[in-house]
Amino acid sequence: MTPSRETYPVDVAGLHRDLPLFEVAPGVRIAVLNILGDTELVQACARELAKKLEGHTYDILVTAEAKSIPLAYALSVETQKPYVVLRKSYKPYMGEAISAETLSITTGQPQTLYLDEKDREMIKGKKVVLVDDVISTGSTLQGMRLVMEKAGAEVVMEASIFTEGERAQWRHIISLGHLPLFTQ
Repeated sequence: MTPSRETYPVDVAGLHRDLPLFEVAPGVRIAVLNILGDTELVQACARELAKKLEGHTYDILVTAEAKSIPLAYALSVETQKPYVVLRKSYKPYMGEAISAETLSITTGQPQTLYLDEKDREMIKGKKVVLVDDVISTGSTLQGMRLVMEKAGAEVVMEASIFTEGERAQWRHIISLGHLPLFTQ
């Protein structure tokens, strides 16, 4: 039997969800948005983010694996722009990959983001939009920015379903909502 867990209610893209609260540091909890398998939410959010990206000039969507991949795919379908996934582990078939280290609030561990050799030419000289499901500390974004800089791409926008934490620092992010941090 699954234990009862406190949730935080959200309404986004015309849908309601109750996000479970998880402790990520002593005295700090976050409302966890897990879009994997929630096709209805992914599609609705992609439609709304696509509307917010209308009128902006960009060539490619870029995300980091894994939870935001369905969002990047759905947003790619909506916008008719290709997408690239930065991987979190290196595989030999990735060839001469470009990498940068990051730290995610959900893992609490350093991670390295890799741009596959096959995607390097597609990215070089292009205007990109960085896409994530939730932007909290900004460390994943920073890692994605570093990889894009090394690849010769220009980050022109950053988009997410939610921002989290101190709202003022995320004013430049195109998002559909904001989540608070829960401290005790």
